[in-house]
Amino acid sequence: MKKLLTLVFLIVGVYLFLYINNHWIVTTEHVFESEKVPESFDGFRITQVSDLHDAVFGDDQGQLIAKVQATNPDAIFITGDIIDSNRYDLEQSLTAVREFVRIADVYYVIGNHEVASNQINEIYDAMKQIGVKILPNITTTIKRNGETIMITGIEDPLNGHETQWMLDVARLNTSNNTLQILLAHRPEFFKTYVANELDLVFSGHAHGGQVRIPFVGGLVAPGQGLLPTYTAGSYNENATTLFVSRGLGNSTVPFRIFNLPEIVVVELRSK
Repeated sequence: MKKLLTLVFLIVGVYLFLYINNHWIVTTEHVFESEKVPESFDGFRITQVSDLHDAVFGDDQGQLIAKVQATNPDAIFITGDIIDSNRYDLEQSLTAVREFVRIADVYYVIGNHEVASNQINEIYDAMKQIGVKILPNITTTIKRNGETIMITGIEDPLNGHETQWMLDVARLNTSNNTLQILLAHRPEFFKTYVANELDLVFSGHAHGGQVRIPFVGGLVAPGQGLLPTYTAGSYNENATTLFVSRGLGNSTVPFRIFNLPEIVVVELRSK
């Protein structure tokens, strides 16, 4: 009897551990301070949502929507893999996005799973119809009180274009005197972002390393292999800062371990 009870408690314990690790959304807040942040954008809050992979967080995505709303964003960045190519269900992901656009302006770039699904046009059309600002290798601006910041988005290189080529196309009319923010799904191209003197970059893709080893970091990430460098948090080199979201959902590997789903918030501060 004791062995049976021990087995039951073990099974329940493992279930609860895995459930919490894969459904308990946390919010990670950062501050980005720079002389290039205009005074009108001091305190501007950016909420990043990444790698949803068609995951479900509560009825009608209620848990996820509430978490995003609670961050009080001025803009929401979606940095790819809103869907999963292995179980494509665009409508399920759009349930959350429809509510995001009621909270703040939403900017979106695709990830490798959008490319792999062969449904990019359908996804772009659906996003535009609900009011999302898509950034397929283009740059746009946000203006406040006559001051401007620039937002560039590039598609995932799985589409057949090199990252540098996409940056060249997207940034034809950018100004080095203006704060330049990049939305790019893949963090492993950080050196390329640095070489292009981008100020602030938002990426996902690595899923936090899927399994996070306490005091060490992520175990494995696509494009980076074992013990990857860029999995979560912020990275700085020269004048470039990269923020990497651990993301929300899963793909090929079905479980996160010591790696809670994450929403990232970055507040801009003017020096």
